Amino acid sequence: MKWQDLFESWSITKVSLDFKFAQLEFDPNPEDEEAAWEMYVELITRVTTQYLSPEHGDEKAALDSVYKLFDITRFILKERGRKCKEFTRIAVIVLNQIIRPFTAKWHKLSLQKAFEFPEKCEEFRSELGALQNDLRNYARLLANIAKVEDLSDIADL
Repeated sequence: MKWQDLFESWSITKVSLDFKFAQLEFDPNPEDEEAAWEMYVELITRVTTQYLSPEHGDEKAALDSVYKLFDITRFILKERGRKCKEFTRIAVIVLNQIIRPFTAKWHKLSLQKAFEFPEKCEEFRSELGALQNDLRNYARLLANIAKVEDLSDIADL
């Protein structure tokens, strides 16, 4: 399977891929599987993929949880080393093209006290919902790479 096909088959469509990269073959190894499992567990156990009802939760805490994905991903990459090339490629693309635009916008707004205004909280939760959809697709892809059952929607049952 080529990289472009991989992203399209898992509905990860908000990414831009260089044509040469998009045509490369995707070939995960056991190290990629382990790294995918570790990231998958982090995603499905936090607000990054789980519904946050309007009457519960805290916008700043949710933003912090999303932001922690950067440190978690870096840790996995350092621990797994150079042997998990395929996971590294996916993780870096998702961090830089899907998560970073969200955290960059909302970090700045949170410093400007945006979460003190109900309309900004609503906007944040709406954008968080869109991000959660993207990250559920990412989690499903990781479950597939890790060869485990996907439980990302279990809370919705």
